[in-house]
Amino acid sequence: MEYVLGVDIGTGSVKAVAVDLQCRSLEVCQRHYSFSSPKPGYHEQDAEEILDAFIDSIRGIIEKIGSQPLAIGLSSAMHSIIAVDETAKALAPMITWADNRSSDIAVALRATARGLDIYKATGTPLHAMSPLCKIIWIRENDPALFNKTFKFISIKEYIWHKLFNEFTIDHSGASCTGLFDINKLCWYPDALKLAGINSDSLSSPVPTDYTKIYYDAMKDSWLNFLKPGIPFIIGASDGCLANLGSMADKPGVAAITIGTSGAVRVASSKPLPNEQAMTFSYILDKQTFICGGPINNGGIAMRWWLKNMNQGTTDDDFTQLFEQIASIPPGSEGLLFLPYLTGERAPVWDSESCGTFFGIKLLHTQAHFSRAVLEGICYALNDVLDAVQQNAEPIIQINVSGGFVKSELWVQTLADVTGKKLIIMQSEDASAIGAAFMALKHTGNISEYPSGDAADLKIFMSNPATAAVYKKNFAVYKRLYPALKDVMWG
Repeated sequence: MEYVLGVDIGTGSVKAVAVDLQCRSLEVCQRHYSFSSPKPGYHEQDAEEILDAFIDSIRGIIEKIGSQPLAIGLSSAMHSIIAVDETAKALAPMITWADNRSSDIAVALRATARGLDIYKATGTPLHAMSPLCKIIWIRENDPALFNKTFKFISIKEYIWHKLFNEFTIDHSGASCTGLFDINKLCWYPDALKLAGINSDSLSSPVPTDYTKIYYDAMKDSWLNFLKPGIPFIIGASDGCLANLGSMADKPGVAAITIGTSGAVRVASSKPLPNEQAMTFSYILDKQTFICGGPINNGGIAMRWWLKNMNQGTTDDDFTQLFEQIASIPPGSEGLLFLPYLTGERAPVWDSESCGTFFGIKLLHTQAHFSRAVLEGICYALNDVLDAVQQNAEPIIQINVSGGFVKSELWVQTLADVTGKKLIIMQSEDASAIGAAFMALKHTGNISEYPSGDAADLKIFMSNPATAAVYKKNFAVYKRLYPALKDVMWG
């Protein structure tokens, strides 16, 4: 059986998806790993543990299908930083996107003209997730580590070096560091100066279709089950490839993903900066930017509510939760939830923000609160969508992916909150599938990316009456954070 393999190196797992030459998914293999939080605000992982999961996921697909892939394309979570020596040995645990230790640095930088210039040049929001802020933090707080670091690299760069013994970063991964000029396609001098490094401290940028051939003579032969001669396409970041995998790589079509966190993204031929909301502009390929904004609180907020307020953790418990939510009318009879349980990224970029219920009355039951949590997540995404639409072409359709698509109630609620047509293009594997699509195209197996067969799509239309309720509630939601910000900061 002929297929290519898309491998997404995520925050919690590596997921490999086999895709045939007709762009159909065949098999999935997923390997999970842990994280540590040695101090409040820290979020670290072991790069070697992730490498092992990467190997196991590829091996698992080959064992399931019984044949070798024609090519392998890579996707990766953004914003990770690993300090390494000349041999790419990690000198400290990997700092992930979720790490918040450089929050004060980001806040101070956002208040300066220099910071805004860097944002406009690099397309990366000024936030603790940014590798720029992480490197500054290391320089200021761990000078011994900073001084002995040969390069600062991401997890995909770490794995790529294990494969090919070279320090290389794709333009997509570079474009979400806060250190890369997304128009000139080179490291941005002013950001490097601010970080206290030069371009030698970073990998060499290459296009997202950059390809290397794997040979079994590679060091350590830890992929000895892989046939020599298979091309690896370096690929892009997970968010950009989620748009490709969701077939939302054309203007006018947005992609929304809700997993642990969430994101709104649109394709554009140029960057779409928004200084107030600080939306991102990341590179998919030579013709396409993926622009949008991430939220911190997606599925993690629903799981928090289920576990701590409903004492549930299983799939059956989730089913009962959504049945409970369905018993309450849209709008939760005026009850609103600001879902900033882990702080928030777009459009407020405030790590100190917190969750809030507003409008509580005697009529509200536990079921009302459950529905308000679901609606609050949808309002947060609509807040980002509004910011993106200020500069983008009119959005007429949203392609959705992520774990939330298992719930038709959740998808319909999002359709009603946004007032848009929603289409489920893929389930939970959009980033890995996008990496596979990129591998298919750049190895000549397809000439154009797929656009989806309308006959096979599940479509959710916004209900005008329900949308009117949500429009009224959303206007109140928009006023909550500005009114509460000073209190949240104490």
